[in-house]
Amino acid sequence: MSLLSVNGLSVKFKQRREDLVALHDVSLSLERGERLAIVGESGAGKSLLGYAIVNLLMKPGFIAEGSIKLDDRELTRLSSKQWQEIRGKKIAMIFQDPMVTLNPVLSVGDQMVEAIRSHTRINYSDAKKLAIEKLVHVRIAAPAQRFDQYPHELSGGMRQRVIIAIALLLAPEIIIADEPTTALDVTIQAEILQLLKQICADNGVALILITHDFGVVSRIAERTLVMYAGRIVEQGPTLEIINDPQHPYTQGLLNALPQMALPGQRLNQIQGNMPPLNDQPSGCAFHPRCPYAEDKCRQQPPNFIFSGVSTVACYAIEDMLQAFEPLREENADD
Repeated sequence: MSLLSVNGLSVKFKQRREDLVALHDVSLSLERGERLAIVGESGAGKSLLGYAIVNLLMKPGFIAEGSIKLDDRELTRLSSKQWQEIRGKKIAMIFQDPMVTLNPVLSVGDQMVEAIRSHTRINYSDAKKLAIEKLVHVRIAAPAQRFDQYPHELSGGMRQRVIIAIALLLAPEIIIADEPTTALDVTIQAEILQLLKQICADNGVALILITHDFGVVSRIAERTLVMYAGRIVEQGPTLEIINDPQHPYTQGLLNALPQMALPGQRLNQIQGNMPPLNDQPSGCAFHPRCPYAEDKCRQQPPNFIFSGVSTVACYAIEDMLQAFEPLREENADD
């Protein structure tokens, strides 16, 4: 049984005339200790999926259909009080901007102690000891001193380490990290990613990493889901997806990496833009930007098919596999 199981999840935003669909029939699983990446451009639905999992959707957003189970416990029907037992203790979330997450008028230590004591009955002294232990765990120098400092007194990388320490306070089984290194320089970014990877490995914590950067994915994730316009379009082992991308959108994302262009050459880019919620294309949502689009792509969204060790929702890949099927049968007979 998977630690986390999402099946047929749809998220909508309530409107006067017609609700807008933001996530379409999303399904995924996460095993204990697994590191999973969710990749896509801005507007693909990555962060929205993360917020839905931890019940942090802001109105008018709501879960319209589907199931989210943690250890076979259905989360979509929990009350606000029951969610207090889940959020932080079972599933912790790391947000993109530490300065939005941290309260600027409270010291780092006060915020950490408050987080501990809101879920447990330990006294202040023991809570402080645990908080400093977690600051040591995330490799913050002079942790006792940092405990008494305010967020604005810390560097960006150190603030993000504090956020990771807060996420670890209650020993969660899953950490959802939403673009955790976007605002950091390359060197600090690499340190934070290595820290997250090591913490997950040492503590058996599962990780969902939400990002737009395949360079980040290659360093940390064992498995990757690629999202476009609220749908998963490809999923599989990270190395397989990076080395042999199947969906045209995944190919476009990888070709757009800076290292894919020669020095002095213009960077590759996917033509067009992510469609807005109020103007979703029919059929496969990627067809207006896809170089391989055919009439059937405009009529009906494709189903998932196996291509190697990955699964992909693409008519072009399906046609290619069908074209090779007679050759496979012929070789099998030989």
